[in-house]
Amino acid sequence: MQGIGKIIYINGPVVKAEGLVGFKVREMILVGEKELIGEIIALEDEVITIQVYEDTNGLKIGEEVRGTGNPLSITLGPGIIGNIFDGIERPLSKIYDQGYQFIPEGIGMLSLDKEKLWETNIIVKMGDILQPGTPFAQIQETTLMVHKAMIPPGARGKVVKVAPDGNYTITDTLLLLSDEKGYQHDIKLAQEWPVREPRPIRERKPLEQLLITGQRVIDTFFPLAKGGTAAIPGGFGTGKTITQHQLAKWSDADLIVYIGCGERGNEMTEVLEDFPKLRDPKTNNPLMDRTILIANTSNMPVAAREASIYTGITIAEYFRDMGYHAAVMADSTSRWAEALREISGRLEEMPAEEGYPAYLATRLAAFYERAGYCQSLNGAEGSVTIVGAVSPAGGDFSEPVTKSTKRITGAFLALDRELAHARHFPSINWLLSYSSYVTLLKESFKDKRASEIIAFRARMTGILQEENKLMDIVKLIGEDVLPDEQRIILEIARIIKTGYMQQNAFHPQDQYSTLTIQYNMLRVINILYERAYSCIKKGIPLSRVKDENLFSDIIMMKYNFGAEKTELFSELTDRINKYYDSLENLYKEGSSNEG
Repeated sequence: MQGIGKIIYINGPVVKAEGLVGFKVREMILVGEKELIGEIIALEDEVITIQVYEDTNGLKIGEEVRGTGNPLSITLGPGIIGNIFDGIERPLSKIYDQGYQFIPEGIGMLSLDKEKLWETNIIVKMGDILQPGTPFAQIQETTLMVHKAMIPPGARGKVVKVAPDGNYTITDTLLLLSDEKGYQHDIKLAQEWPVREPRPIRERKPLEQLLITGQRVIDTFFPLAKGGTAAIPGGFGTGKTITQHQLAKWSDADLIVYIGCGERGNEMTEVLEDFPKLRDPKTNNPLMDRTILIANTSNMPVAAREASIYTGITIAEYFRDMGYHAAVMADSTSRWAEALREISGRLEEMPAEEGYPAYLATRLAAFYERAGYCQSLNGAEGSVTIVGAVSPAGGDFSEPVTKSTKRITGAFLALDRELAHARHFPSINWLLSYSSYVTLLKESFKDKRASEIIAFRARMTGILQEENKLMDIVKLIGEDVLPDEQRIILEIARIIKTGYMQQNAFHPQDQYSTLTIQYNMLRVINILYERAYSCIKKGIPLSRVKDENLFSDIIMMKYNFGAEKTELFSELTDRINKYYDSLENLYKEGSSNEG
């Protein structure tokens, strides 16, 4: 029987009620006359504490609360891809079509369209024995994605009734399964799943595949793994959102789940307007054909913001179970943590560092732990990659959310305010960032380039670190006092930063670089460094070693090699060798004449 209680306390999104025994922690609750959606977060005797996912303005003491008997769950089925939801999977476009400018209180737990017909291909037959996770139907949901309807976890048995191929809604029964106990399961296109509970898998696999993003500074210096985790911390204006947009557009994930968690409304408006216009670079189809947007802006109820990342990760896990590689972009986890802090304060919990609840690190870890490369219950392999933006106040990376996230994630892409002000994007600081997935870069090449690109990366990283030390001297007494051996380090470092790491998101050739192009660019820079440094060691002055035209062309090569044209790299390599061969011969002859 559903429990019924009376409201005795209201404090923003936190409501307390007392009444009949029978409620459960994490049970979904309908609050007040408008039946606002909430969730039980604490039980004490007969008093229940609820966090409400809607605005509680107008709610009164004494109104009833009613239990549903189920945890907060979302509907998983056809109609998710290309849609725009709020933090608890209510479709914003549908709410807007009903004439609302904002989400009205008490509109209910709207979800996927229950009237739309989907052309369904049934791929099982009478008598088949089906296990949880087994695909039983296929729907071409978008031009890019085939939706594989699966037997929900907990259901199994022999097919005793099956519908023919045809057009069905997500609520139509397509299969009837009879298990060994004689219990029959109605199988529909859609299934319900509690957002706070990870979906079951058969096995968690080691991370062995690179998530190719086409962003040179990421792929080469701080690579990401399919099934891995990454944090992008940065202050205001450092480019967190545009970096995530680039990852969403160019990464080789099959599906993108973009969570706008507590961001400004105008920023999310830009996302909602731009994403539907973008084209998928691989197929030229609309990018929304493989994208799901969850928009929970800073003016929306704070409790729904806390739930939004769980909604997003649950959707990603659902498509992972089909065998797809999903990438979750959470922008930003700092706003999510602020929601935790606000709710914790209203619950009068003991605050920890900077007012955040003591369980902040635990909640962050539980979220990022839902990433992984997995074998699903049906044997298909898929992954969920999580890239979370962090917005530390004042750009202070020592604040609790950034510190806790740094301990958890496998890659840390620290954005730098000075680089952003210098218009160097992506503004990833190469001294503060790191990645634990560097070995995967080697696995991406199956030939001699595997060891070479790791060597190139190590050498370029060393040059940048050396340049950072030399810049302290340069700032004090100028560059001219340095010996040529150190000045050539500064010149090569400029090429690495400007010609390789800096990437124009709006340039048609520079916005994406394949791994082969990245390898060839590094190889050219490495050859330039080796030949130039060799000449310096032989006593040739830097004024002759540094050819302005050659150095400029190497910086500009990223705009000239947008396609897989390796012969152009060879031409540039030949040009480097010819120039330094002639330079060495000239100085060799000069030395002989002097002798």
